[in-house]
Amino acid sequence: MHVLKELLRVYTLVSLLLCLGFAAPVIESDYGQKMLQSKLGAAYNDSAMVMVLSSFVAHLWAYNWDMFANGILPPGVEFVPMLWGAKMFSGWHEAIEVALASGARYILGFNEPDSPSQANLTPLEAMVYYKEYISPYSSKAKLVSPAVTNSGLNWMRSFMSLCHDCDISIMAVHWYGDTAEDFKTFVTEAIETSQQYNIPEIWITEFALTSAINGGDPSDSIKFLRDVIPWLNSQKAVGRFAYFMCAEGFLLEGESLGVVGKAYTASHRL
Repeated sequence: MHVLKELLRVYTLVSLLLCLGFAAPVIESDYGQKMLQSKLGAAYNDSAMVMVLSSFVAHLWAYNWDMFANGILPPGVEFVPMLWGAKMFSGWHEAIEVALASGARYILGFNEPDSPSQANLTPLEAMVYYKEYISPYSSKAKLVSPAVTNSGLNWMRSFMSLCHDCDISIMAVHWYGDTAEDFKTFVTEAIETSQQYNIPEIWITEFALTSAINGGDPSDSIKFLRDVIPWLNSQKAVGRFAYFMCAEGFLLEGESLGVVGKAYTASHRL
């Protein structure tokens, strides 16, 4: 009888949070059992597309390289705001206060600052801006580092050495490449890098085969995802990940999951 009451209490709490638009937290019972939150995320431009993915995945999180959700996300989907770079400094403080008041629990740092075509910041510039715009919110949310490219781990090491007092809890990286083995090698190196700076968790907020971005054979992406998704789920240091991307021609086909989307969500089905 006690076990039944405990299960009903947990179910009621989760249902209430979902109705309020928050993702279900990890809840630990008296018996040490956990309701596990999905690591899987939706990187999107069109919020309407997230509805398709969320219908297949429990406790989905989502981001769109922006500080605003830019549309209405489905109930239960957790929006994670990002300060993309210098072009978003204006209005940032007002926007992030709204996001935090709406339930945001994490803040993403700059997008690929090691790339000239993206945020394009030196480690020193990024440190100064991070402390000015993101670190002040460390008491209200967990802070995620800037997200670097495959070749950006040296940039990250320089940044983390400068930003050792920035209150960063999570390190973010991106990956595009050719094989599952290369992906695993990179993620392992990223984990080792984060641990050098006492950061216990990494997020892979963009990843895909290079061929998928260039319109390659979907069967290659399916094979890749069937290999790496279980591996990512088994890595304790990997907190979250988001495949590129939640959009037509990638994870979606029309108003449904495509074959690649089905491979992405296979281990997270409702």
